[in-house]
Amino acid sequence: MYDNQRGEEMDVEFPVALSGAKSSTLMWAPEHEVGAQALQQLRNIAALPWVHGVRVMPDVHLGKGATVGSVIAMKQAVSPAAVGVDIGCGMEGVLTSLTATDLPDDLSVIRSRIEAAVPVGFRAHEDPVSVRKLGLDRGWERFWGSFSSLHDGVQDREKKAHQQMGSLGGGNHFIEVCLDDEDRVWLMLHSGSRNIGKELAERHMRIARQLPHNADLPDRDLAVFLAGTAEMDAYRRDLTWAQEYAARNRAVMLALVMQAVRESFAQPVGFEQPISCHHNYVAEETIDGLDLLVTRKGAIRAGLGDLGLIPGSMGTGSYVVRGLGSERSFYSASHGAGRRMSRNEAKRRYTVDDLIAQTAGVESRKDAGVLDEIPAAYKDIESVIAAQADLVEVVAHLKQIICVKG
Repeated sequence: MYDNQRGEEMDVEFPVALSGAKSSTLMWAPEHEVGAQALQQLRNIAALPWVHGVRVMPDVHLGKGATVGSVIAMKQAVSPAAVGVDIGCGMEGVLTSLTATDLPDDLSVIRSRIEAAVPVGFRAHEDPVSVRKLGLDRGWERFWGSFSSLHDGVQDREKKAHQQMGSLGGGNHFIEVCLDDEDRVWLMLHSGSRNIGKELAERHMRIARQLPHNADLPDRDLAVFLAGTAEMDAYRRDLTWAQEYAARNRAVMLALVMQAVRESFAQPVGFEQPISCHHNYVAEETIDGLDLLVTRKGAIRAGLGDLGLIPGSMGTGSYVVRGLGSERSFYSASHGAGRRMSRNEAKRRYTVDDLIAQTAGVESRKDAGVLDEIPAAYKDIESVIAAQADLVEVVAHLKQIICVKG
């Protein structure tokens, strides 16, 4: 493996076992390159009595309660922190019939159309999106009809949840127009379950912390729900709904972006079958012959043949990958490049001029509001992909030419 950050060859064969872990913990990252707090967080997770094993992706970094870039297989238990507050966050991407030669010299018009179609940051649609007009009219009555069964604390949030359906959010969420190595145009976006997912997650985390069996945990943020309890049933119900909200949110956004792109060209624009993947979620899976609950927080499923999207940063490009079905990784791979510094550190260390230089050639925001998303705040995506060569194969390398952020 070649580490572009250090500029030297590394004699490391992945995975490596995490020292001091009480349950099987394999890493696709050198231990010395992972922060001390993140390593301790992983050891705390591995020490939970319900944990069968932990797998650590090359984009690993410190998270709230559970480490970002972790895959945790549990027996009859699940930790809400191991999913994260943005339940169902993930990626959506689609190959278009356009090529680089079809694009105008001035890409700001396409960016403006996308920003007009999809609210970003804290904004939402004034009126709910007409999904029927977008050709996405299946299952909505059942989906919204189940809102009344969610946690009592969110029942006054239904109107907002309707308005935020088809909106991006902020932080590391984005919409991009990209070119692959054959100069074909792709559309790609990253978002999750918006405020409703966060509200549900935080309410269940508070409930979990108060349960007696979590009293002696090394970190109360790792509190778990146990199978067969009312609390677990309630969490799984709300979790499943929020994961579906996130998937539907991305589908609606992608349809809006596709519509905006169509309207930007005189000729017809075609689209292939979209690629979609969660990277903050829970699934029931068979691991090592056991039926377990697997949480992926900042990790995608990479079963044999599974297509996935692994983004870098707003200036460094992304990858379309196909899973190789690695049993050792619990059929998983990284969800992105992963941060190498906190948002506050990025703001302290870099200037808007640095952001402008690092996003040269990308039609995007270049102001203090997105300085914490500067490419240098992220790990090198090439090294991250190289570290998981046994987990995924590269289908396409994408380089963004338009990036929309909240």
